[in-house]
Amino acid sequence: MSTFQAISVARLYRLIANQIKDKISSGGYGTGERLPSERELAEMLTVSRPSVREALIALEIEGWVDVRVGSGVYVTAPESRLTIGEAASAAQGTAAPMDIGAADLIQARLLVEPYCAELAARNATAEQLKDMEAATLILPGSEQPSKHNDRLHLLIAEASGNAALASTVQNLWTLSENSAIFNKLNQHFVYDEVWEVAHKEHLPLLRALQKRQPAAAKRAMRDHLLGISSRLGLDASEDKDM
Repeated sequence: MSTFQAISVARLYRLIANQIKDKISSGGYGTGERLPSERELAEMLTVSRPSVREALIALEIEGWVDVRVGSGVYVTAPESRLTIGEAASAAQGTAAPMDIGAADLIQARLLVEPYCAELAARNATAEQLKDMEAATLILPGSEQPSKHNDRLHLLIAEASGNAALASTVQNLWTLSENSAIFNKLNQHFVYDEVWEVAHKEHLPLLRALQKRQPAAAKRAMRDHLLGISSRLGLDASEDKDM
């Protein structure tokens, strides 16, 4: 069994990052050198590629590597490197966000948001459905697609009719906004074409809500969240090398 296999997923990326950092510090990888690919690192450490991706993003935030999508991950000069606390402060003003990885956040959303969509298909008012439609249709071509995306998801949570679930979703969105790793992944992998795909995933969700189809709404939300996971490279079956 790998050293990493018994470790909580919530901290796995940090342990992997430390392993790579130790290799850099000992001279195993020099300044300017390209690191092995995600696949090669995953095989070397006997861990998943998504966990390696989060580890590399954490190292980029700390200034240890430079992630160049489509080219690779390169070791930076020692003077650019920060401590964990310094990196967290530079990114968000607090050390806490560094503790929550993107995979954990998506997993939590997968547990909560599909059920919210199911309930919303039953409980949403006509006014709430109208607001959801507006948030969905305004996204394509918008200069602030994330704003409308966020609004749609939060509207669905509110329309569930369950205040505790709505509060949970709001907290998950706040955690995502404050997650340095989640934000860095978005910077690298979320662009105009990705928002177009997200919009196409929103449409069947909206239709299921409007037609009061709980099972279809639940399934559409789950498919959408799995799509997000795949696009960020957090799905091992879909991720791509950096």
